[in-house]
Amino acid sequence: MKAIGYREAGPVSVQDALIEFETDIPQLGPKDLLVEVRGISVNPVDIKVRARMQPEAGPRILGFDAAGIVREVGTETTKFRPGDQVFYAGDITRPGTNAELHLVDERIVGRKPSSLGFAEAAGMALTGITAWELLFDSFMLKEGEGSGEAILVIGGAGGVGSILIQLAKKLTNLTVIATASRDDTRAWVEKMGADRIVNHRNPLDEEMKTLGISPRYIAALTHTDKHYEAIQKLIKPRGRIALIDDPGTLDIMPLKPKAISVSWEFMFTRSMFQTEDIEVQHQLLNRVADLLDDGTLISTVNNHGGSLSTDNLQKAHELQDSGTAIGKTVLDGFS
Repeated sequence: MKAIGYREAGPVSVQDALIEFETDIPQLGPKDLLVEVRGISVNPVDIKVRARMQPEAGPRILGFDAAGIVREVGTETTKFRPGDQVFYAGDITRPGTNAELHLVDERIVGRKPSSLGFAEAAGMALTGITAWELLFDSFMLKEGEGSGEAILVIGGAGGVGSILIQLAKKLTNLTVIATASRDDTRAWVEKMGADRIVNHRNPLDEEMKTLGISPRYIAALTHTDKHYEAIQKLIKPRGRIALIDDPGTLDIMPLKPKAISVSWEFMFTRSMFQTEDIEVQHQLLNRVADLLDDGTLISTVNNHGGSLSTDNLQKAHELQDSGTAIGKTVLDGFS
């Protein structure tokens, strides 16, 4: 089968940063689905893996989000049959989705939203899981809670921020404040449903002071090290901070006087460690599909890069790497 990957870790700007090659069709495990990939998306994790992780034996296939059609099922599968349309965010310990066929554990797979095409559905999986787990696992909220409290989403126009704004607005009673600095990103987070918008190019504690709001929940989605001092000042006592980025160091001692809780959200944890509750991701993806189909949530896809090829995928990586991407970038499968 055809696949796209990389041989040498490094920037996407170098020649042959991404290559197309032939590889064997993966062999099913008992709980696996073999999926014909019809759509994929690009995430920051693709950029980080390609830049930092040297392949051990031959090219490494990138890609985590996918939507497609189940072609074969393992002997112990119970949730899907051949012909079913699915979407999911994969497993960082396995080969990626930038391929004609992909192997995935059915317990982290959801039914594809019927209202979306394959590429657009692929764009909703990884960020949907991340935002859901951040809101309901890291922040320990329940649906309908949050009255009188606020959440600050730092990096509101990114993929995770775009869906987190919507989930917080639609499924909780939190006041949703998002950061954005350009006219186009401000318009985007307003479209996603943010109640208030602040400029992350300015000190966030000063921006929040003008609103007169001290949020109990802060989703630090990008540049946490840059905003960390301001976060300490603006967060409400006994508040919660959840991060998804990778600050070099994080001194939590200044948070002690306010008794602040800090956690990382990493949506690959359940699949990486085969946790007892791994099936939660199957359930939440089905819920996200329902919310998309009934119009509660809207698509966060903002760029369609054509069919899967080295040129198109490289352009998508370059856009993601630029720090200017809004929402999600997706591609169809191989033409």
